[in-house]
Amino acid sequence: MSVGNAFDPRPVLIVTGLVQEARIAAGPGMTVICSSSNPRQLRELLDGFDPSTVRGVISFGVAGGLDPSLKSGDVVVATEVVDGASRWEAGLGLSEELIDGSGLGGQKVVRAGLAGVEQVVLEQAGKARLHAATGASAVDMESHIAAAYATAAGLPFAALRVISDPATRALPAIARGAIKPNGNVDLKKVLRGLARNPLTLRALVSTGVDFNRALRSLRGCRGFLLGGESSVPADYAAPVARPRGSGPRKGRAGEPVPARRFSGLRANVPQPARL
Repeated sequence: MSVGNAFDPRPVLIVTGLVQEARIAAGPGMTVICSSSNPRQLRELLDGFDPSTVRGVISFGVAGGLDPSLKSGDVVVATEVVDGASRWEAGLGLSEELIDGSGLGGQKVVRAGLAGVEQVVLEQAGKARLHAATGASAVDMESHIAAAYATAAGLPFAALRVISDPATRALPAIARGAIKPNGNVDLKKVLRGLARNPLTLRALVSTGVDFNRALRSLRGCRGFLLGGESSVPADYAAPVARPRGSGPRKGRAGEPVPARRFSGLRANVPQPARL
């Protein structure tokens, strides 16, 4: 991002919900926060983050489908984010030209609205109601929080989400609460759920297939985050680590920004001299 001939060296803040999304997003020029699919934790993480150290905010990850025409792996670049009566416009250089030139290899890319929620929408009927009420094509639990933070801080905002569970598929109830505070899947909780109800195995397998397809698609979207010559290849993998201990809640660009008592993920990587 530049103004005239002056380049802004600050990183972009990438907001994710899952550790897999955070690992895909991490790279030079990025500061990544992972909420572990916990809206309260995300708000706490952002409350402790200095907005002056970044030049924009992008919500990046998978989402539930609300538009029945979208399948797992389809890409939604947000035009707006809706949360009840609140609406935020999205931008930050994710233009039609960037989409057209991204070379996503046949992935379906649409520009549409996102709905923000505080809990996972499991049932098809719930997705249909949310689609009718908001007009949004996909739903996630981070974009509305990231949009509100960016707006309050006066920062540009964008959101890119890949459909994981389509509108035509219900998520198994076991999916609710299956994420650990560090962003990983709680396999013990999943296995206990399967032991109580073995009939959910088929639905869980289908959900896993859709999720893996969505992650492959998300990796192909890595170049969206910066665009042009400053983008990082999709196969770049920078370490993503949990903060430990206490420390200052604000930092300068390019320095670690430790979190207090938070179990969410934050990755800070070196920034290139010119973005």
